[in-house]
Amino acid sequence: MSERLIPNGFCWCGCGREVGLGKFFAVGHDKTAEAAFLAIHHDGTVAQMLHAHGYGPDNEHSVTKAAVDKGLWLECPRGCGYRGARESINNHVNRYHREK
Repeated sequence: MSERLIPNGFCWCGCGREVGLGKFFAVGHDKTAEAAFLAIHHDGTVAQMLHAHGYGPDNEHSVTKAAVDKGLWLECPRGCGYRGARESINNHVNRYHREK
C-alpha cells in the first residue's frame, strides 16, 4: 500500500500558491507537475516512463492489463477489450454498447 499523503495547504508543483482544504494542487498544476516530472525522469515522454517500468505495447506487458490484474481497473463486460476505471467503463458501455 502507498504512503498516505496529507495536503499541507500549498500547491505541490512548487509554485507556492495556497490551495483549498484537502487539495494538493492549484487548478491545472497537477499537469504542470506531471510534465516537469516526465521531463526530468523520462525525457518528457510517457513511452519512456512506461518502458522504464517494464510496460510496452504488447498485451503481456500492458499497463492497462496490469491495472486490471491488480483490481484497480475493469475490462469492458461486452468483451471489446476496453479497459478503464469503473466510471470510464460505465461511460464506455453507455456510449458504445447501448441496446438499441
